Amino acid sequence: MSRVTSDLTISLDGFVAGPNQSLAEPLGEGGERLHRWMFEEPGPNAAALEGILEAGAYIMGRNMFAGPGVWEEEWRGWWGEEPPYHAPVFVLTHHPREPLAMQGGTTFNFVTEGIESAMAQAQTAAGNKDVAIAGGAQTVRQYLWAGLIDELRLHIAPIVLGAGERLLDGVANLQLEPTEVSGTGLVTHVRYRVLR
Repeated sequence: MSRVTSDLTISLDGFVAGPNQSLAEPLGEGGERLHRWMFEEPGPNAAALEGILEAGAYIMGRNMFAGPGVWEEEWRGWWGEEPPYHAPVFVLTHHPREPLAMQGGTTFNFVTEGIESAMAQAQTAAGNKDVAIAGGAQTVRQYLWAGLIDELRLHIAPIVLGAGERLLDGVANLQLEPTEVSGTGLVTHVRYRVLR
């Protein structure tokens, strides 16, 4: 049976993005330091990287796809012509848009009917594979509040951002059970089972 997972890189003080996110700095000021482990230590972190990209479908918020600001119909995402997902991606938005097929098997589908609709569509598309809530923080919080995430995988970077977008602001009564811990000098990977 498929699960719903979420992988996020987070600072020691709980931020998934730094302050002042913009199109020029989509991860906010200093936010790119969160992801150094992916590029500077890919070998030792190969299992974590593979886990992020093994889902059968993904859900993300509009800002993760397009950033803050005005919706631009010609925008094709941050990842170039071949995004890393290689599976259907369901983008939560209030702005309807036709599906956007990209190279490598990624198709961005724009969902205006809310998180439950996006989840139903993603589960159908994923078949027996997992559905991954890719981010950002607000989207993951919505799915946590709704009790729809089975496993939260935090990749904790040893940095302090001091401000930005916190992952767990406003999430009350969340109970997590750590099931696996590993890491390198740039990151600690912790898998949590979300208890219901």
